[in-house]
Amino acid sequence: MKIHDLEFELFITAAQIHDKVQQLAAQIRQDYQSKTPLFLPILNGSFIFAADLIRAVNIPCRVSFVKHSSYTGTLSTGKLKTLIGLSESLFNQDIIIVEDIMDTGLTLSKVVDELRSLGTRSVEIVTLIRKEKARNHAVQPRYVGFDMDDEFVVGYGLDYEGFGRNLPDIYRKN
Repeated sequence: MKIHDLEFELFITAAQIHDKVQQLAAQIRQDYQSKTPLFLPILNGSFIFAADLIRAVNIPCRVSFVKHSSYTGTLSTGKLKTLIGLSESLFNQDIIIVEDIMDTGLTLSKVVDELRSLGTRSVEIVTLIRKEKARNHAVQPRYVGFDMDDEFVVGYGLDYEGFGRNLPDIYRKN
């Protein structure tokens, strides 16, 4: 498959993703059976994963979407500028950050630090994909769908220049 100037090959099928989402949801349902977590999907990439996961978790919960800003132009500043969309108190709340992919874990580490500074009871991370570089970072997700090498992927919410998010499978660059 071609998107713009890059060729991609099938990497993870929609059926494999579905099965993994069900497994992650079962783990979360078990861990939070007596709690009411607040899911915080990080936009834009996690929206499809978050929708499928939260429906499958099937426990009382709340959902609030956030976007983070750490880029100036095309370069990461390494500094989290803000969490956009956070308008409610998180004091004494159990937070589950929903991320599509952890590339390095640097920005997500800053997001976790910011959330903890707001007096949350707990902050956990669920990520569909964790890349190799992120596995060596201090902040680790409690729930991981797939571990992969440092490859570029699209589909199921992940994009290349805005395209490919709507693909039901995940494809990797040839």
